[in-house]
Amino acid sequence: MAELALFAKIQEIIAYAAEHSSAFQKRLADAGLSTNDFDSFDDLEKLPVLRKDSLIDLQASAPPFGGLLGIDIQQLQHIFQSPGPIYDPHGATEDYWRFGEALKTAGFGKGDVVINTFSYHLSPAGFMFDDGARSVGAVVVPAGTGNAELQVRIMNDLPVTAYMGTPSYLVALLKKAAEMQVPLFLKKAMLTAEPFLPAQRERFRQAGIDAYQVYGTADAGALAYESEMRVGLRICDDIYLEIVDPASGKVVEDGAIGEVVVTLFDKTYPLIRFGTGDLSKRITEPRPSGRKGGYIAGFMGRIGEGVKVRGMFVHPRQINELVNAFTEVERIVVEVSHRDERDYMTLLVQTAGLTSQTELSDRIQEKTRSILRLKADAVSFTPLADTDSAKSIVDLRSS
Repeated sequence: MAELALFAKIQEIIAYAAEHSSAFQKRLADAGLSTNDFDSFDDLEKLPVLRKDSLIDLQASAPPFGGLLGIDIQQLQHIFQSPGPIYDPHGATEDYWRFGEALKTAGFGKGDVVINTFSYHLSPAGFMFDDGARSVGAVVVPAGTGNAELQVRIMNDLPVTAYMGTPSYLVALLKKAAEMQVPLFLKKAMLTAEPFLPAQRERFRQAGIDAYQVYGTADAGALAYESEMRVGLRICDDIYLEIVDPASGKVVEDGAIGEVVVTLFDKTYPLIRFGTGDLSKRITEPRPSGRKGGYIAGFMGRIGEGVKVRGMFVHPRQINELVNAFTEVERIVVEVSHRDERDYMTLLVQTAGLTSQTELSDRIQEKTRSILRLKADAVSFTPLADTDSAKSIVDLRSS
């Protein structure tokens, strides 16, 4: 998109949000700005970044969308709840989250039967990929998560030619198919929500699967995706993406690591200078396909409090909610590690006194599934006095 046309769209969405979004009106007023103060890309830096972590408090103060919705709620298709909790709207436009662009680049289209292993329950991931695949003409099997044996049989019966889900679950399906001695006919895959490891890419290549990755968020949809050049992730056409200093909100130099901040041209939910909490950097050399500044390096970590586990964010306030559900529990620390090509989540639990650990463990597991929408791999009862008292989540995956 030419720069003049791109900035015209930015000005248009700013004007629209100023008229239809009470939360954006307040952001402008708090910053001492009006819609006339945005004459260049540099002027966007005058507007403080809207942090993802702040959505929880914003929505709690003015439910369900914190004054961010730009249309009447009755015009939505669906309302989702992501961990936090954060409510996410589904607008009425085709391919609302823009995943079709990435899928088309990866070769998805008419003639493909696609198995979608993302959840269709409360979180929007299942519908995001479903919308994108159907927009390029593919037929979707809404499999959701779990029951690998059943999914392998479905993939063989139909047969399924393409996969959408996490890389670790695709590994699990390939293992299960080999164990069952059932042939699969997969030719392509679109992956997200987890790191895509070189060993996994090679494993899929040997299985005859051309695998690509896409980067997005539950709030903002698809933001960047792997192209056939395999050099970083190409920024989606219909968004404006900045890499900024998390402290100042100013755009960093090309090649420097900063926070991914996006502006969407979406009148349903006009997120303007929305800070994802994810870290990345721009790739400018070499310039794939001649697109200056059109690529980022992909996910390089988090600045916010939330930690992504198996594609779902876990927030410290959710851990507090989990602790408060049990009079016997003084503290819980969530420990996240990665082995055997998947994320492992262990709950380290400190109790207030003697109790039946087996019975309490079962109740904690049940409540964890309810609050975090994840199953813990283990519950360990241990004194936590020596653990950093400021942390309720310990991420060991980068250590």
